[in-house]
Amino acid sequence: MIEVQSLTRHYGKTAAVDDVSFHIGSNEIVGLLGHNGAGKTTIMRMLCGYLEPCSGTISIGGLALADNAPSVQRTLGYLPENLPVYPDMMVADYLEYAATLKGIARGQRFQAVRQAIVATDLGKRALDPVATLSRGLRQRVGVAQAILGKPRLLILDEPTNGLDPQQTEHMRRLISRLARQATVILSTHIMQEVDAICDRVLVLRHGKLALDTRLDSLRQSRTLLLRTDSTNESLTTYLKRMPQVATLQQQAEGGDSRARYTLTLHDNADMDTAANNIAQCVVKAGARLYQLQPVVRGLEAVFHEVNSDDA
Repeated sequence: MIEVQSLTRHYGKTAAVDDVSFHIGSNEIVGLLGHNGAGKTTIMRMLCGYLEPCSGTISIGGLALADNAPSVQRTLGYLPENLPVYPDMMVADYLEYAATLKGIARGQRFQAVRQAIVATDLGKRALDPVATLSRGLRQRVGVAQAILGKPRLLILDEPTNGLDPQQTEHMRRLISRLARQATVILSTHIMQEVDAICDRVLVLRHGKLALDTRLDSLRQSRTLLLRTDSTNESLTTYLKRMPQVATLQQQAEGGDSRARYTLTLHDNADMDTAANNIAQCVVKAGARLYQLQPVVRGLEAVFHEVNSDDA
């Protein structure tokens, strides 16, 4: 769906985006995560064709954006962080105006506006002036204009920014529904948003792509925590000889005998089999097993590791 190669954008001598490459498939929900100023909005503007890269290429749906901007832009919807709206216009009138700007044919506008209003649950507020809407409802109006014409790609810049918990939950459900028919890219500096709705995360740091991973892969632990009452050499030897164990770290936990082991498994090792073998090693060494469980690193921990030098 989207192919980005060596994307770079400078503002003066500052590299806002620095040699970023990634691929996004159809119907993925991908989060661009990073601190303010990491390059998220700049990348989104370049993906939309509103900002030219200094170097690098963008291909969307098999078409090079640089050579086919009008055609590509008709297949995407964009919600900027601060959507310009006319507060005195009614919601339905604003969406009809947006449909006109998008080039939707006159005979198709009514149906396009109606579908967008239904999809965003704005039916009861369609005739209300935009100025009377809450922040959450205005964000929904922004999403409604983005999905006019059923685009194959949705680019949402900070879609939950400023929303209360209830409005945020509604927006999450809405984005999940929209992803059934479109690829969704959303930017945020809030880790919980990525964790809640995204399939994949791209972490940006100082304009560079620091991490590209699927959330389900991130949650799959390859590390086990073992706590026993023994630090004897035989147990350590048994654990090191296990074919599933790639690395072993040991530290005393309190007193002279209790120990804590952190065991990282090889990529092809089966977690259940390894855990069973570890338990047998403990018994064989004559030690007591206090704890044996996977160590799961969450997105927050990984994000802090990536940005540890910024603390």
